[in-house]
Amino acid sequence: MRKSLSTRWIHCSLGALLFFSLTASGGWAADWTQWRGVDRNGKSLETGLLQSWPEGGPKLLLQASGLGAGFSSVAVVGDRVYTLGDFGDEQRVLALSAADGKVLWQQPLGAAHADQYGGPRSTPTVVGDHLYVLSTEGVIACLETATGKEVWRRHLAEEFDGDLMKAMGTTDWRFSESPLVDGDRVIVTPGHVGALMVALDRTNGEEIWRTQGGQIGPLGADGAGYSSPVVSTARGIRQYVQFVGRGVVGVKAETGEMLWSYNRVANDVANIATPLVFEDRVFASSGYGTGSALLEIVEGAEGLEARELYFLEASTLQNHHGGLILHQDVVYTGTGHNKGFPIAVAVDSGKVLWGPERNDGDSSAAVTYADGRLYMRYQNGTMILVEASPEGYREQGSFEIPNVTRPSWSHPVISNGRLYLREQDTLYVYDIEAPEPG
Repeated sequence: MRKSLSTRWIHCSLGALLFFSLTASGGWAADWTQWRGVDRNGKSLETGLLQSWPEGGPKLLLQASGLGAGFSSVAVVGDRVYTLGDFGDEQRVLALSAADGKVLWQQPLGAAHADQYGGPRSTPTVVGDHLYVLSTEGVIACLETATGKEVWRRHLAEEFDGDLMKAMGTTDWRFSESPLVDGDRVIVTPGHVGALMVALDRTNGEEIWRTQGGQIGPLGADGAGYSSPVVSTARGIRQYVQFVGRGVVGVKAETGEMLWSYNRVANDVANIATPLVFEDRVFASSGYGTGSALLEIVEGAEGLEARELYFLEASTLQNHHGGLILHQDVVYTGTGHNKGFPIAVAVDSGKVLWGPERNDGDSSAAVTYADGRLYMRYQNGTMILVEASPEGYREQGSFEIPNVTRPSWSHPVISNGRLYLREQDTLYVYDIEAPEPG
């Protein structure tokens, strides 16, 4: 068992050690607390970042190895970085020092995911003094951020008969969602028709409610998808929107009642991308030749309904995985099954504003937004900075992530002027803060 990370500082300035700046109130600024950021939409609110990259990319500040195998992204909170990794036959949760990359603690979570594409996918969710994680085998656990001590755990497969949609007859990719913490509860997706989603008390793990799956539709496959839930307040009702095996659903936050569902956007292999929610609408997309849809949640004869405003065929827009960004009424993403070709679509109409474009990236692209720019990370390890503009595709720099040997799938994270890239066993941290004028 490895006790610590092997680290190598690239930049020795004392100032570079201070990865985080304090706000006037004394708290840490610009934390990235969970999957796709604070609001689960893939967007950072930071400004003052590099608008273009020099040749070879931004300055590498820190390279730390020893994170284990896996595709989990990272949460950055205060002076710590949290993630998951596989070590031999064991899956672990890790806390690292943001200053020097050293492991502060490791906590076993369960069995490793031994497979060609093995390793955890879930990103930790950090709330106050605790973090919440989901293993590939379905263990949902609460740990103390300070020590890694386990507070409670439940098992989605064993306790709720949870399972994944049968991807090509298997469930090789296993549980991949990142837990949602909303107030006093943790929301996860076992995927069983009798427990499609469940709410657990975040202090002790006790069940609050479970969702009866109901008849969503014939497309797709039974079970959980590989997406993560988000919060919507469509029609004034707080609800959790999730992309499961049979499609997109809305579940009432208070009771777990299924409020509405939409089947057409589901494929029968893997529904992956986290839906976009805004106003009374939901935008969802999936690959495998399926497509994308904009839904409006409306009052129907028997409650809420999902009304399809438009559907885009796969030839126009399909996001395999890598996610969607909504910025100023434009959806930016990578399209094409396992292609990641950059594209911009007007969300109100579905009109393609530009794209699909070709670039040096290969296969799917994980995308994050900050300060007017899209950070597109391709499966081959190519990072490309793109202007988030409806007027056209404009690259603003690129570089290659070092030592890529497996699919480069972990989503980019931006926190306090730093770009965090998990590449299997290694964490790379880049300085993307723009220099002071003059």
